[in-house]
Amino acid sequence: MLEVKNLYKSYKTNSIQYDVLKDISFEVEKGDFVAVMGPSGSGKTTLLNSISHFIPFDKGEILLNGENMAKLKEDELANVRNEKLGFVFQDFMLLDGLTVFENICLPQIIAYKNIASMEASANKLCEVFGISHIKDKYPAEISGGEKQRTAVARALINNPLLILADEPTGNLDSKSSRAVIDSFIRAKDELSATIFMVTHDSFSASFCDKVIVLEDGRIYKELIKKNGRSEFLDLLLETLKELGGDNNDNE
Repeated sequence: MLEVKNLYKSYKTNSIQYDVLKDISFEVEKGDFVAVMGPSGSGKTTLLNSISHFIPFDKGEILLNGENMAKLKEDELANVRNEKLGFVFQDFMLLDGLTVFENICLPQIIAYKNIASMEASANKLCEVFGISHIKDKYPAEISGGEKQRTAVARALINNPLLILADEPTGNLDSKSSRAVIDSFIRAKDELSATIFMVTHDSFSASFCDKVIVLEDGRIYKELIKKNGRSEFLDLLLETLKELGGDNNDNE
């Protein structure tokens, strides 16, 4: 599904070069729920932006379903982002002037999809994520957790190959955070969604199948859930403690 091969990314400030990603390689299989964690400055957000091609990388390959995205023209990339990738952001990115239902439909509106099919898909997603009762409300009228579940539904409306989630629980309380993670799990189980999530939240990451831990631009460890969630959470906390305990994402 997603293959990242020998990825390098650096930034230059004046004459100083800062190496942010250093030989990153991993794979995400269809239906996986994968998190990326690591200390501030480890390269998590840069990795996510490189995968979406919102920023260029220096060398390496990123393959989405076998397609090398670096070889696509800008208009082709735009189509991939709208139809094959779904995005969930920390600050929701909902349009205030649209209802919940209209926000969910937006990617299909942009792609000029059939209206009847679009509305049927949106209604199904509202049911899956328990937001049918608020679909006619506006973002200002709903809670943070409801906004994020709306954003998850919007990310899924085009049945994308991959959902990229950037700190999706970062602005939420614990109850709302759990509701959003439950939404991802339902998307994985009921809709066969593949999710790649950057997070600083060990509790949220413990629901994933795999966690890629970065340190100073390199993969420190890839942790696979083999037993229950509680044991996996303990393993995550132990690994982050090895890195100094700073798992806040301020990149």
